[in-house]
Amino acid sequence: MTPRVLSVGTRGSALALAQSGTVAAALAETAGVVSDLVHIKTEGDMNSGPLASIGGTGIFVTALRTALLQGRVDVIVHSYKDLPTAPADGLTVAAVPARGDPADALCARDGLTLDQLPTGARVGTGSPRRTAQLLRRRPDLRVEPIRGNVDTRLRMVAAGRMDAVVLAVSGLARLGRTAAITQILRPEVMLPAPAQGALAVECRSADIDTAWYGPALRELDSRATRAAVAAERSLLATLEAGCIAPVGAHAVVRGGTLALDGVVLAVDGSDQIRSGTAGPAGEAVELGRNLAQHLLSAGAATLLGAVR
Repeated sequence: MTPRVLSVGTRGSALALAQSGTVAAALAETAGVVSDLVHIKTEGDMNSGPLASIGGTGIFVTALRTALLQGRVDVIVHSYKDLPTAPADGLTVAAVPARGDPADALCARDGLTLDQLPTGARVGTGSPRRTAQLLRRRPDLRVEPIRGNVDTRLRMVAAGRMDAVVLAVSGLARLGRTAAITQILRPEVMLPAPAQGALAVECRSADIDTAWYGPALRELDSRATRAAVAAERSLLATLEAGCIAPVGAHAVVRGGTLALDGVVLAVDGSDQIRSGTAGPAGEAVELGRNLAQHLLSAGAATLLGAVR
């Protein structure tokens, strides 16, 4: 008898394949089937321009969602931070697996930390959020925009084109490249992007309660991670900020309580509005919304207006 196959749509980058492969294997094992990774090329994979000028993080999503809606795959896997905050018609985030480390990582030459980098050191990142927080701590640095996969960015350091690059700890871990990390930039130093380190598994909304793979999706879902990400993304949505805005957020769930920190920065790091809140994890969306409104009332609207 031919085994049933779960078709999983994914981008073709090494990181996307590592992430999607882990999800596919977990779903297949739970459902007692085999999985098939279907590579889908997105606009973000074909266009090497700065994210802010070519459509933001959503450019990594549209082609995957089209394939899912057309029935070419059963589910799709995203880096959750790549998903626009607005819901997609006909699609549901059916599973949010347990989160990887949400922190950012400095990968520098000679084992240097952020404070040890020499004056004028070149640091590569394509993220306005990372740029602003780097410059707030070290305004003497030369922060330069870069694109490319993890290995491409690490080679920039090895070849001497950059003194350091900043990447996500979770991505380096999923690729087995944590040896390149010279300093983990914990939230007190650099707040991560909303949903950084988390994955989102989408399926068609019509299939959520009826598909044969539904039980496997529900088992993969982490309630704590889903709540933390919901709070962070609610903050981002209320701020009406996308990938071009220097916004960081980090939520932690412990014992039913969710603690959330958020920050909005000037693009050059010269100013920031940062605050935090806590409350029941079941009120994650409201906590994120309320913190965003507090940040706006404290002056974040002015900072965000400067990048729109």
